Amino acid sequence: MTTAETPGEAPRGTSRPTISVAEGSRFSRILSVGSYRPERVVTNEEICQFIDSSDEWIRSRSGISTRRFAAADESIADMAEIAGRVAIERAGLLGADIDAVILASITYPFQTPSAAAVVADRLGTTPAAAFDVSAACAGFCYGVSLASDMIRGGSARNVLVIGVEKNSDFINPADRSAAFLFADGAGAVVVGPSDRPSIAPTVWGSDGSAWELIRSQNSWIEYRDDPEAGWPYMIMEGQSVFRWAVWQMSPVAAKAIDAAGISPADLTAFIPHQANGRIIDAMAKQLKLPGTVTIARDITDSGNTSAASVPLAMDRLLTDHPEASGGLALLIGFGAGLAYAAQVVELP
Repeated sequence: MTTAETPGEAPRGTSRPTISVAEGSRFSRILSVGSYRPERVVTNEEICQFIDSSDEWIRSRSGISTRRFAAADESIADMAEIAGRVAIERAGLLGADIDAVILASITYPFQTPSAAAVVADRLGTTPAAAFDVSAACAGFCYGVSLASDMIRGGSARNVLVIGVEKNSDFINPADRSAAFLFADGAGAVVVGPSDRPSIAPTVWGSDGSAWELIRSQNSWIEYRDDPEAGWPYMIMEGQSVFRWAVWQMSPVAAKAIDAAGISPADLTAFIPHQANGRIIDAMAKQLKLPGTVTIARDITDSGNTSAASVPLAMDRLLTDHPEASGGLALLIGFGAGLAYAAQVVELP
């Protein structure tokens, strides 16, 4: 004779063990920010030695005057370590206080182990969890969202989030559509517990149907097996990406403001991915940001540093405008995938 049981219930006369769960902080916040900019400054004139262009054209089309390139022997881990160390020190913490390291990058040249694990060891955070995020220019904002959820969920108390790129390794200097845009650098933040809401819900997503707009031109398999394939440089359909960024990302940014329960007038700063100066201007116009909102324009002398651009721009904005500390900033990252993420945060 069988006894009917309700699905999910323990058999009668027995008890099911209860799983313990961690209790996290009710809220999270960005405690600090750090950055690293390579020493080498690359002018538009230098870029134009390899492409048919001019300083005036590059400035008018992208807003870029100069950018930074890492040294040949300077690695992703080297740059991430410096930015991460600054962020940890500014948070008043030690490496041992970090429970997880999230590193966003698309230019780390090793499939495994993760760059995050290497950097975690260098920073003395072992045995912190460590993993890489591959979401292109949205990677840093993805990392902030993950860190916030980890802290609120109880799996970590302090999380180091790093965005770092060495784009100069993966850009064809003769590619007129991309050579003048991309650059190198690293930015990092420490996300920790808070007694008040300081990181709003993230509005994020992707559209894989448009994956071809920004991509590596060859896979590693093709590079290995096909003598004609060549190094997998990154290529981009500039005009299509521009239209997508302006018309599709502005509504995402507006949703992030709504998700935070505020209005544009409540913002102190707008820190978008530093993709292109004209995109930044168009997005600010679409969002109807008041003149009181400080707009990050790190792109002028840093170029497009992909996953590193938002934290680099945040650090620069706080350096130039210390009065913005404690104010609300709208962050948005977007790029290959096509992946995107936006959130409102309280600036450290």
